[in-house]
Amino acid sequence: MSIDTATGMEAPAELSSERVKGIFSSIATKYERFNALSSFGAYRLWLAGMMRQAAIGPADDVIDIAGGTGDVTFACARAKAPRHIQCTDLVPEMLDVARAHYAEGAAGDVPVDFATVDAQNIPYPDASYDAITMAYGIRNMPERERALAEMLRVLRPGGTFTCLEFSTPPNRAWRALYHFYLRHLIPFWGGLVTGDREGFVYLSRSIKAFPDQEAFAAMLRDAGFTDVAWKNYTGGIAAVHTARKPE
Repeated sequence: MSIDTATGMEAPAELSSERVKGIFSSIATKYERFNALSSFGAYRLWLAGMMRQAAIGPADDVIDIAGGTGDVTFACARAKAPRHIQCTDLVPEMLDVARAHYAEGAAGDVPVDFATVDAQNIPYPDASYDAITMAYGIRNMPERERALAEMLRVLRPGGTFTCLEFSTPPNRAWRALYHFYLRHLIPFWGGLVTGDREGFVYLSRSIKAFPDQEAFAAMLRDAGFTDVAWKNYTGGIAAVHTARKPE
């Protein structure tokens, strides 16, 4: 089933895919500044937590899905030093920023390649990678079950999946404050930094519409992953899910 990622309701996949391309292509050069300001710097702590949970070794081939401007790719390169990272994203303009960072040495000695890829139709053979990383990507995909099936397909047996995504604070008062932040402050910061307030209205809605921690874990299990777990960060605003492909 395909959905409108802003509401969670059934809708043609093209509706969300084209909207996501339009938003992120226009804000690519300002996206990192928005992340830093809107999260008050917490996104760096979330990335560090993601890397602590990622079971990635120096002999591994890694694919970073929805890699955007390269934050996860370069965090992985620094923390894990795998053999190779394939950084992919739906939006070429985001990858252009990542390539510029790579040229400046952001990955150290780790080789990185870049490719425009729709995660719902990954153009790589079965069992190509030892590990998958993804941050802030799955909630923007209108065919999530298909995307998870594709990720499972390209993983080698025993391979791992590590996903950082906005989530649902379990505390009621904290959750109410968070929803206020999503509704009012995300569009404010987005408009201030990029000039595209309406684009960030969509992003705030997509965060609110995304399944909570347990529901996303169930999606991973339904897709065929095992050993599914998650860890909350900043009161549950963000969560890192981990899973493994069966041997």
